[in-house]
Amino acid sequence: MVAASDDGLIAGAVDCHVHACPHINARSLDVVEAAREALAAGMAGLGLMDNFANSAGYAALARRVLGSVDLEIWGGLIMEPPAGGVSAEAVAIALAYGYGPGTGARFISLPTHHTRHVARGEGRSPLYVEACFEVPETGPLPDPLPAILDRIAAADVVFNTGHVAAHEAVRLVECARARGVGRILVPASHYDDAAITAVIGGGAVAELSYFFASPAADVPLTHVDAEAHVIAGVSIARMAAIIRQHGAGHIIVSSDCGVGILPRPVEGLRLFLRLLGAAGVARDELARMVRDNPARLFRVGA
Repeated sequence: MVAASDDGLIAGAVDCHVHACPHINARSLDVVEAAREALAAGMAGLGLMDNFANSAGYAALARRVLGSVDLEIWGGLIMEPPAGGVSAEAVAIALAYGYGPGTGARFISLPTHHTRHVARGEGRSPLYVEACFEVPETGPLPDPLPAILDRIAAADVVFNTGHVAAHEAVRLVECARARGVGRILVPASHYDDAAITAVIGGGAVAELSYFFASPAADVPLTHVDAEAHVIAGVSIARMAAIIRQHGAGHIIVSSDCGVGILPRPVEGLRLFLRLLGAAGVARDELARMVRDNPARLFRVGA
C-alpha cells in the first residue's frame, strides 16, 4: 500500500475542489472541519463546491468561525437546477453573496451533473436529457450564457466549464475568452490529448482530480437525485501521462474529496500527490500544480 506521504507538498497547497457542504449522500466532514484540517496541515487555500447551493455563504461563515488565520476559504456557484440553474440572476446573487466585500463567489461553474453529456452517459430518459445543459456545436451560445460570461469577466472570477463533452469545453473556452473572461478552469481528467491541448492553448487551466482515480469511481453514488450512477474512472498512469504530455504549467490537481467513502480532503490530496509522484511526476511539477497554479487562478494571497 502506498503511504500517505506528500514529501512536504501539503504545506502551502491549495485544494480548489472540496465537497464538505451538506449533501443528500454521506460527507466525511463538514465545512468547518475541512477548514480546520486544512489549516492544521499548513495549506494556503480551500475551495468549497456544492451541487445544491452557492457555497460562498458556507465559506464566508467558516472564515467568521475561524477568525483571522492563514488560510483562504472560498466558494462559488455550480449552476445545477437546485441552485438556480443556468441563470444570470443566480450568478449576480452568487457574486455578491457573503458577509461583505470579497466574500462572494470566486467561481461560477456550468452544471457538473445536469449536462446532456453526463445524462447520456448515465442512461437517463430522453426527457431528462432534453432538459439538461448542452453547448451547440455552431451558432450563438444559448441565452443566458453570454450574459453570464459577461458577469464573470466583469467580476474577474473563475469560469468553470463543468462536466461537458470535450468539444463543448473547447468551444466554451474560446467563447469565454472572446467575452473577456480571464480565468477559466476545465475539468479535464477524462479528455483526450487533443482536447487538453486545445483548452490549454485557449488560455484555460486543466484540472485533474483524485476522485476519478479513486475507488469511488467504481461505486454507484447519488449525486443529484435518488438515482445512483458510476462515473468512469481515470488511472493514475493516464493522469501522469497527461502531465508529461502537456506540462505542469497549465494544470492543477485537486482532491475532489469529502464523499463519505473517500479519505478526508487533506488525506486524499496527500495520497493523490504521492501516487502521482510514484508514477514519475517530479516534485517541482507537483508543487506547481498544487500550489502555484491554483493560487494564481483563484487569487490566493492576492
